[in-house]
Amino acid sequence: MHAFAVATLNGVSYGLLLFMLSAGLTLIFSMLGVLNFAHASFYMLGAYLGYTMAAHWGFGFALVGAPIAVGAAGAIVERMLLRRARANGPLHELLLTFGLAYLLAEIVKLVWGLGSVSIALPPALDGPLLTLGDAAFSRYRAFMMGASVATLAALYALLRSSRTGLVLRAALTHPSAVKALGHDVASIGTLVFAVGTALAALAGVIAAPLAVVEPGMAEAVGSIVFVVVIVGGLGSLGGAFAASLLIGCVQTWAAGSAASLGTITQAAGITLPAVWAALSVAQVAPLLPYALLVVMLACRPRGLFGTRQDDV
Repeated sequence: MHAFAVATLNGVSYGLLLFMLSAGLTLIFSMLGVLNFAHASFYMLGAYLGYTMAAHWGFGFALVGAPIAVGAAGAIVERMLLRRARANGPLHELLLTFGLAYLLAEIVKLVWGLGSVSIALPPALDGPLLTLGDAAFSRYRAFMMGASVATLAALYALLRSSRTGLVLRAALTHPSAVKALGHDVASIGTLVFAVGTALAALAGVIAAPLAVVEPGMAEAVGSIVFVVVIVGGLGSLGGAFAASLLIGCVQTWAAGSAASLGTITQAAGITLPAVWAALSVAQVAPLLPYALLVVMLACRPRGLFGTRQDDV
């Protein structure tokens, strides 16, 4: 029971980090209508910039400096490249972000090399926060949860309580009306893209001390992020939140399980071939998000909280 409780805390912390990453992608899709294939690359860029900044000025500076730098780069990309591609249709936008992902990967290899780097845990956040039996929940994972909740609470307050958030939410659904009232919808789109990429970079900095920071990290996390936004429902922040926690907890529980597939299926009255029955749940844990994606697309294509125009 103690191990399950700690695994649940670890799963929630991982899920909140996924939500921080997927929230930026959801905002960009909601406002601009494009799935940003380079989103995970901005996450990777944030991790590498965080590594460099932490080495020179400390981890606290990296938490602030890296998202600002990546957000500024995102604003330039939207204004100078994505806005021009939009005039030629959504396919050009999609191909642009696809090419941008490869470009950022090559830039990272040129600047930081092919090897992996790591950010040392801050001394104040090193060590266990609580110990339950033989299982321990680290201080840094608690910090991850706190930072994620604080950032997302600030984002919620911005969208719900400020005048900027009111204009932004109106522009998501009625851009023509917002433009007629004198607001610069194009600049709002640039702001959204910058905020989305900054959130991805912040997630990269926070994840860096626990993850392997290397040129392939964008590919590793990018597919999971798209699973989150599709399972939650394209354009739905609430759906992305629910899907992030669901995938984070399920994957963490499965990774820590010692049960075999044969044991579980036999309890359900299903007999698997010996090769499959011998597999442990931990071995198939990386496949679970994609299995959930396939089931969701087959049974509920709109996702958990997504909407579709053809239903109206």
